[in-house]
Amino acid sequence: MSLQRMSFGIFMAPFHRVGDNPTLALERDLELIELLDRLGYDEAWIGEHHSAGWEIIASPEVMIAAAAQRTRHIMLGTGVTSLPYHHPLIVADRMVQLDHMTRGRAMLGVGPGALTSDALMMGIEPVHLRRRMDESLSAIIKLLNGEQPVTMKTDWFELRNARLQLLPYTRPRFPIAVASTQSPAGMIAAGKYGVGVLSIGIGGMDGGQMIRRQWALAEESAARAGTVIKRDDWRLVTTFHLAETREQAFRDVEAGERLETVGYFQRTLAHAAGPESLAELVKLGVTIVGTPDDAIEAIRTLQQQSGGFGGLLSRANDWAGREATMRSFELFARYVMPHFQDVLPSLARSRESVAEQNNRSAISPNQEAVVKAFADAGKELPKAMQERIARSQS
Repeated sequence: MSLQRMSFGIFMAPFHRVGDNPTLALERDLELIELLDRLGYDEAWIGEHHSAGWEIIASPEVMIAAAAQRTRHIMLGTGVTSLPYHHPLIVADRMVQLDHMTRGRAMLGVGPGALTSDALMMGIEPVHLRRRMDESLSAIIKLLNGEQPVTMKTDWFELRNARLQLLPYTRPRFPIAVASTQSPAGMIAAGKYGVGVLSIGIGGMDGGQMIRRQWALAEESAARAGTVIKRDDWRLVTTFHLAETREQAFRDVEAGERLETVGYFQRTLAHAAGPESLAELVKLGVTIVGTPDDAIEAIRTLQQQSGGFGGLLSRANDWAGREATMRSFELFARYVMPHFQDVLPSLARSRESVAEQNNRSAISPNQEAVVKAFADAGKELPKAMQERIARSQS
């Protein structure tokens, strides 16, 4: 199996603690995407939520449009659009417009909707969400193909000889990925339609068995549907925070992690209590906190456990202060990403080759050229250079 250059980015739900100024929080989100673009990150996936106070982006499409004007290279995706909340024609049409406005930097991430409170406000029973996501994704892909008018009727939307008046800028279409958590539905949908995967909540002390089982589900689904699914399009979503020392990294984020885990996931969303400390989360492989070397080791472990994947995304959060967060992303870009993008071996080979060549002779090629230049000019070498050459030969 040959995987392409690994991609890196963020999964921006986002998570902003209640009590923080929401206007400034949204501005920080855009500033972070700008920074990632300059640092060479590949992707930013932006979420959609409508309740619970922490995840405050309601329209990822609006954020993508704003971020596209501030950036040059980074791909921008919905992470994710909750398909049961929208008519599929509108989802497809808006993404095609973003694809044109970004000159091919738009991506569509889809899911059933993470918060049941969102669905209940709209009168949608949570039990129907995954079925509706599948129905919508089927319609969206048919619309994006643009080959035939689409006629489709379900209990919650209808298409009558529907066509997109504007086809995607990216041909045949922009990247599509399905969010997957512990439920098999996301992996099955990705395999069924031959699209990418955003695996959220990876890690665990099972030696990677859960990760491998998830990918096996996607492959089995693809085989049944006659589609092709590629590990290069499989992204794992974790959380990382780096500093110059492991101790500093933990000091940066311990309080913020507990505030989010307990204050939001346990007390607000009523999730079952999990690990009781940040150290336990790191041990379980759910998050990466430490130095760049720690991150390199953790990613290699994930590669081995999973059998290989194409991208790694860090959940954007407010665990650390602004400056420490920015520093963490810079450290990751400088010292971690190159190890998984095949850019370092050629540099090492070049250095070793030149060092070997220069050390084979008592006088370096550069010194030899200088000596010849003086000789050709009929001049005597400066005393300092004579002494330097003598030292190198002793």
